[in-house]
Amino acid sequence: MSRTLMRNSSKRLCALACTALLAQLAGCESAPPPKDEALSWAQEPQPAASPGAIYQSGRQVALFENAVAHNVGDIVTIVLNESTQAQKSATTTTQKATNATLPGPTLLGKPVTINGVPILNNSIDNSTKFDGEGASKQSNSLSGFITVTVLRVLPNGNLFVKGEKWIAINQGQEYVRLTGIIRPIDLAPDNTVSSSKVGDARISYGGKGALNDTNTQSWLARFFNSPWAPF
Repeated sequence: MSRTLMRNSSKRLCALACTALLAQLAGCESAPPPKDEALSWAQEPQPAASPGAIYQSGRQVALFENAVAHNVGDIVTIVLNESTQAQKSATTTTQKATNATLPGPTLLGKPVTINGVPILNNSIDNSTKFDGEGASKQSNSLSGFITVTVLRVLPNGNLFVKGEKWIAINQGQEYVRLTGIIRPIDLAPDNTVSSSKVGDARISYGGKGALNDTNTQSWLARFFNSPWAPF
């Protein structure tokens, strides 16, 4: 009886182990792949196509229209042509002078004195002067190209785009990032648009690496150049 019980228990354990292994494999197959934030638009479920029809909503192409970006996932080339100049100057001059004489009171027709010196006569003389002058001038320019991806089509047909470009050069990396909203009507026949026509644009340019580190002030130097410096 003991051998029979041992055989039955071993068979049950093997069956349970096989069942658990099959369930785990099935779960691994059905588990969705991890989403990449940069390509989240490409992993979104596609709308079901309408069977039996040639026309599909959102995939129409005009016969007399240039093949430019219209849908999520399309790419657009942004022509970076940014140039800003700012100049400001201010001059302030103030001056004020105050003079007042306060004669002392008299007692029985005579001023109050000590050893013949009036002690209640007073006078006030005050003058202030301020001269201030300041000037500020700044200019920036950025030119180049960056190709971005359409992440969302807004209800009015405008396209929300986002993208970045990294370039590794020698011991450093340079990047350009851009997000904003463009109108399909502003797209040129070659599927490009100027950065000056990007609404709510956020353009950033920077770098990483040894060259960028040597060209950056240390945290202590930045503290002494900040408004929080004690002197």
